[in-house]
Amino acid sequence: MAAHIRRRLRKGATTTAVAAAAVAALAASQAPAATLADGSAGSGDPKAAGEDTASGETDGAATGNSPYYTDLPPLVTPDKPGSSSNLPAAGSAEAGIPASVLAAYKQAERTVATTDPSCRLPWQLLAAIGKVESGQARGGRVDADGTASPRILGPALNGQGFALIKDTDGGAYDGDAVHDRAVGPMQFIPSTWASWGQDANGDGRKDPNNIYDAALAAGRYLCANDRDLAIAADLDKAVLSYNRSTEYLRTVRSWYSYYQRGTHEIPDGTGTLPSTPSTPTPSPSPGGGSGSSATPSPSPSKPGGKPSPGPSKPGGGGSTSPTPKPPTPKPTPPSETFGSLENAGTGPLRATAGQEFDERVSVLARNAVGAPLAKVPVTFTVTGGTGTLFAGGKKTVTVRTGTDGTATAPKLQAGEKAGEFTVTAVAGTGRPRTLTYAATVTARQADAIARTDEKALVAAPGEKFADAVTVKATYKDAVAAGVAVTATMVKDRLGVIDNDKGPYFKDADGKPVRTLTTLTTDADGQLRLPEIFADDNEGTYLLRLTTEGGASVVIELTVKAPEETTPEEPAPDAMETPAATKP
Repeated sequence: MAAHIRRRLRKGATTTAVAAAAVAALAASQAPAATLADGSAGSGDPKAAGEDTASGETDGAATGNSPYYTDLPPLVTPDKPGSSSNLPAAGSAEAGIPASVLAAYKQAERTVATTDPSCRLPWQLLAAIGKVESGQARGGRVDADGTASPRILGPALNGQGFALIKDTDGGAYDGDAVHDRAVGPMQFIPSTWASWGQDANGDGRKDPNNIYDAALAAGRYLCANDRDLAIAADLDKAVLSYNRSTEYLRTVRSWYSYYQRGTHEIPDGTGTLPSTPSTPTPSPSPGGGSGSSATPSPSPSKPGGKPSPGPSKPGGGGSTSPTPKPPTPKPTPPSETFGSLENAGTGPLRATAGQEFDERVSVLARNAVGAPLAKVPVTFTVTGGTGTLFAGGKKTVTVRTGTDGTATAPKLQAGEKAGEFTVTAVAGTGRPRTLTYAATVTARQADAIARTDEKALVAAPGEKFADAVTVKATYKDAVAAGVAVTATMVKDRLGVIDNDKGPYFKDADGKPVRTLTTLTTDADGQLRLPEIFADDNEGTYLLRLTTEGGASVVIELTVKAPEETTPEEPAPDAMETPAATKP
């Protein structure tokens, strides 16, 4: 039964029922059946609902809804699910992709991942479209630069079973100066290539016949309108924007799933050529009838399509009026499509508490082809508990990119609390691009600290020092206000060993403490230490003061008993001279 269905599919499905049976057969045989997004066929697009493209319209499709190959994958998968994409050149020939073609798909995936990472373009989707559009560049018949030789051209889009697209390129790409034709391995019509063409191989030309250029152009086109191709509905929309046919979507989906299960590289020119093109839809006659001599007789369209024109109304009232189709949004050209948001050279964000940051946050917006994108609103937001704000006291500001694609936030004013915070830049709608910058506020610093006088500090055992200790901190010879200072009684000048005896401070409960960590210099950079007391141990002790920033000073404290003094003896009175004895 499966083989019978396969033969029928190779000849081209003639009704929607046959296509549905094919998908069921694929699923039953463990082949990668096309898995459509829920509701994708009912999104308001008549093509997505099962109505294939009518002639005379392109609906903005990349290929102009040109014919495509309807061959489906074999009913045997190339390897078990989850296998490597670098399988050896063995197994089904259908699983092999020519070397240059495979390299082009993977290169396009990497390039788009750098400019539009939120699109999440898989190279297997490019491979599926390349298979359906040109049989992987006709089995990889490309030259050393990846250019198809001879070039790949679709039929003239002359309205006879296809869309009517008069020449737009003077025959430059397709050699036809009357009508346009789909061109190259990815089958772009010239008007679409004019907007989306790429130079992916660096030869200075945007050539639709070059697989590298065409694969990157296809990747960017599929990512248009902020699509995330990891989401099934977005992937379906992307494929339908290439060719607006549900059967086209089913065919591409089948190959996409097939290649996801495994593939391998084969030499250029040795790929399997597809054999069954889709059948063009005939043009309806002006009156809606089927008898125009210039129009081929009604025949089935692409697999699952409907004959045209439609049946007559009951009662012989003539042909039915076609239902107006809502306009289909066209993909935005890459020059106008948001691609990426990048750091525009912002350096480390670090400032001392209360100071202005020297560095400013700057971002660069690029379009889908990597060029600077102007007039993009970028919102910058400060988050964190340091109290840091943009100039003007704002936590959030919005700035538009200039002609060079850059937007620079206002200067940052550091708060008074040391710590880390972030600045987030957000731009774009639908799938916004976000950049986050880490920033740090450091405590106020001093590079020097010294006593304001040189008076000796002496106290008797059990008494307090009569003179207060006052110091002044500076930073680069300027007053260092608000600098944290630690005071510790130590045994050595380097402060390696704390002292557990000798002078001490008192805490709030009046208990002795020999380290204080809550001291801060005033607006003049000065600090007057709390009272210092002496215990009963005499000797010379050291007090070390250290600032945030590493400056320090060591002060000597002396504890000794006062010298005893001996009372002075009174000066002897003048000796009295005995009276002269009279003779």
